Amino acid sequence: MQHVAELAGVHPSTVSRALNPATRDMVHPDLVNKVVDAAKKLAYRTDFNAKTLRTGRSKLIGALVPDISSSLFAAIISGINHRLGGAGYSVVIAEVGDDTSRLLELAHGLADHRVDGLILGNVFVEDPLVDFCIDHAIPAVLVNRAESGSRLSAVISDDLTAMQLAVDHLHSLGHRQIAHIAGPQEQSTGVLRRRGFKFALTGFELADSLIEVAVDYSREGGAAAMLRLLDRHPEITAVAAANDLLALGAYDAMASRGLKCPDDISLVGHNDIPHMDAVHPPMTTVRISHKEMGLLAADLLLQAINEPGAARRNIVLPPQLIIRQSTSAFRQGRTNRSAGATART
Repeated sequence: MQHVAELAGVHPSTVSRALNPATRDMVHPDLVNKVVDAAKKLAYRTDFNAKTLRTGRSKLIGALVPDISSSLFAAIISGINHRLGGAGYSVVIAEVGDDTSRLLELAHGLADHRVDGLILGNVFVEDPLVDFCIDHAIPAVLVNRAESGSRLSAVISDDLTAMQLAVDHLHSLGHRQIAHIAGPQEQSTGVLRRRGFKFALTGFELADSLIEVAVDYSREGGAAAMLRLLDRHPEITAVAAANDLLALGAYDAMASRGLKCPDDISLVGHNDIPHMDAVHPPMTTVRISHKEMGLLAADLLLQAINEPGAARRNIVLPPQLIIRQSTSAFRQGRTNRSAGATART
């Protein structure tokens, strides 16, 4: 740093401020440019180990997600990176699936590397990872999923209202035999969307028992659940799925039984992940702003880091129903076919 200061003709403290995104605006832009040019010529890089010892901050954040290839989590990560990068942090992203022992192992590893905080996108309703963060005084926030104790700040979507929007839409089209493909019940999204579905049907005095729980949030899980619905309840004319991948699996299951969407069964997804307008038929779904979710989660984490005594906060994002061609008005006499049987609805 002394060498950079000499080459740029400034004090070493100016170098420190100019190279730190969090303090760069304290330095005149011309001096910032001089410092940056000098640092490049000398191939200078900050010694983060020394900086961590000096400041007590590593400027590293760990983000744990179940599936980094998911467009949903890609959008969340984009928001996290945008906000934290602007605050001078680097984000270490770990794809950990839903293996609890693996989660704890990675959390320990990140803690050993002195991350300043964690963003958790993969918690269960009952989750030891939350206990770990609290026990080790690691600033942490939840994103997309919540846990039963509400012990950490979180950014989630309004799952109850989302399912109300889906059911209201299907009911307005004349559907009365409405089913639900639920997500895993170990996750808050699965629990709350199922609860929202049942509550919405109760308001219309409709049966709320046409539910199949998928083993995971995958296209394959959705197809298997839809096949079970068709076998057990061939009378259904509409389905509200707990996410878009489950809904895509329902498309596959319907096609395997010779059923058409929406001619035989209308279908509503959840999340509005990219390209739901390009599938056939374009999918009616509930839109959640996942990039905004990532931005807000990063904001909450920065607050937790900078204000250790700050009160816990829950931010609930409003959903929006996006109507496309996978839903249509109920028509008396349409035919549904289950395994080897035909039923009139």
